[in-house]
Amino acid sequence: MSSVLLIVHLFVTLALIGVVLIQRSEGGGLGIGTSQGMGSFMGGRGTANLLTRTTAVLGTLFFALSMVLALINRGTSGVGHSILDTLPATSSVPSGLMVPPTPNAAPGTTASPAPALPAKPAVPTN
Repeated sequence: MSSVLLIVHLFVTLALIGVVLIQRSEGGGLGIGTSQGMGSFMGGRGTANLLTRTTAVLGTLFFALSMVLALINRGTSGVGHSILDTLPATSSVPSGLMVPPTPNAAPGTTASPAPALPAKPAVPTN
């Protein structure tokens, strides 16, 4: 259901972009070279009304589909998860990458993990 609505939303979006780009900024609508718009098809005023109504209908469809898709997909991301809440992955070397050797290591060996730092002494409380 969500995939079908998403595809319909894509088509409505592309149609809305196309209709807006066809319009003239003066309100003439499809005024390509002549003052009559599309020539014998429709007058300049009729073309402007058609494009204005089409823009309004497509805009309403775009808004409605956006709201429906947002309501359908509102619970799919999980509850209250944050990127900062997740722990970083253990440091493992991806395949194909080599760890550079330490200056004290023998040639052909990889670096050993860094030594652990001593724990901080507990601060006495009074």
